[in-house]
Amino acid sequence: MDRDNQVSSSNYDSMHKLKPTNHFVNALLTDLYQLTMAYCYWKQGRHEDQAVFDLFFRKCPFDGEFAIFAGLEECLRFLASFHFTDSDIQFLATVIHAEKEFFDWLRNLDVSKVSVYALSEGSVTFPLVPLLRVQGPLAVCQLLETTLLNLINYASLVATNAARFRLAVGDKSLLEFGLRRAQGPDGGVSASRYTYLGGFDATSNVLASKLFSIPCSGTIAHSFVQTFHDCSQLATTKLVDSNKNEREFVQCVMETRERLGYNTNQGELAAFISYAQCFPDRFLVLVDTYDTLSSGVPNFICVALCLLDFGYKPLGIRLDSGDLSYLSKAARKEISRIAQLTGKVELNQVKIAASNDLNETTLLSLHQQGHEIDIFGIGTHLVTCQQQPALGCVYKLVEINGQPRIKVSEDISKLTIPCAKKAYRLYGKEGYPLVDLLTLETEEAPKVGDKILCRHPYVERKRCIIVPTRIEPLLKLVWNGKMPVEPSFFSLSHLREFCKQEMSCLREDHRRFLNPTPYKVSVSQTLFDFIHRLWLEETPIPELA
Repeated sequence: MDRDNQVSSSNYDSMHKLKPTNHFVNALLTDLYQLTMAYCYWKQGRHEDQAVFDLFFRKCPFDGEFAIFAGLEECLRFLASFHFTDSDIQFLATVIHAEKEFFDWLRNLDVSKVSVYALSEGSVTFPLVPLLRVQGPLAVCQLLETTLLNLINYASLVATNAARFRLAVGDKSLLEFGLRRAQGPDGGVSASRYTYLGGFDATSNVLASKLFSIPCSGTIAHSFVQTFHDCSQLATTKLVDSNKNEREFVQCVMETRERLGYNTNQGELAAFISYAQCFPDRFLVLVDTYDTLSSGVPNFICVALCLLDFGYKPLGIRLDSGDLSYLSKAARKEISRIAQLTGKVELNQVKIAASNDLNETTLLSLHQQGHEIDIFGIGTHLVTCQQQPALGCVYKLVEINGQPRIKVSEDISKLTIPCAKKAYRLYGKEGYPLVDLLTLETEEAPKVGDKILCRHPYVERKRCIIVPTRIEPLLKLVWNGKMPVEPSFFSLSHLREFCKQEMSCLREDHRRFLNPTPYKVSVSQTLFDFIHRLWLEETPIPELA
């Protein structure tokens, strides 16, 4: 039985219509040890024990103090279609030596008894706060670990990277150009999706644009310019103006070039004319194929002036090499000079775009130097997250059959916070979040106006009292054998706007690039006491000879 004709005995068959975006995402997309553990649970009769797992990260990426949670919709699509096919079972029988009854159990396995609580996708989040809380039968919850981590780790990392690029450029336009440098097709499509969520404005990735309704952007490459030698290669010398009249266009450009006294590369000029004839209302060209200031910018100006005469608005130029700050200012100066000289004030409205392996440091440096760039096209450093290649989310057992579990380590940062928990964001009088508070699930929710003692999870002396003006519960039920919300809830434009709002609510000192203030993640007094009591109970006492 193949995946397209799957049949399930569970009570959520209709959810199978909601499938993962990538067909590689299925029950076999896991690590072998998840299956060997599941077999041991089944063999011992423990596979139905009730477990609670937390999925979280321990340290914010990129030396920052926040992250963006992304990937939730794909997690829910995975849950909605989770099952093992007959061919899956046949394959597993070749790698796991187990009884036939175990494979029969796998064949009938579903996630109808699993519940998942999660942050809202697009949320600003912090270390130790569960992104997901997964609870249900032990074996199936164990089998979900690797796939959930895979779907969340990269999505959250690249969305966070995009949000940081957005902070670096302010309100300038951001275009994602990363497909050719991404880690494979899925890395490219995922990058386009989650960088848009994180604040980018458009992508060059046509497939991602189709799949997720992301604005698509792109013009020409250097190779296009190099294919032209002169205007004799043009198919026509004419262009239909905005009034639908066919007029001589090449002659207009050549006369303008002569009048302005430019001596430019003829092939480049022919390439620009050709592109203008094809896209007169979308004219934005790459100007650094030969020489940016002595050829590329003048050739753009000549074509742009004629487009204005023909009733079209030229869009701008793109710089892809050299000193971007200097070149953008010099290009703007020349464009403004010609606008004033010719009286074509509309020329001052053209945009200057820049690309060329831009990263966060370069963008901050450009800001310090001053520049005239309106649009940034960013690829490699964005989609590959070169500054940090992985977020490091983990999936840890925190409760089994109602009993708390804790992972103890000599490295205090790897200590886990036990039990099923609730999470709240406490806001101060200025409207900014002050602390995320974790409590036992059984505790009474904190109240606005009350004095709330917030404890560092591990360090006894670190504590504070908060009197919140607003309290936001963070973990919401997103799966209880089915999806409680409609898939349309995950509209990418909706998530992008939500992420933007989340970032605007974050205090500036938490967002800054140099020495950001750590955001407080605390626990209630009750949970603090619980952690430390269990910590002592589970840590062996050494006997010294």
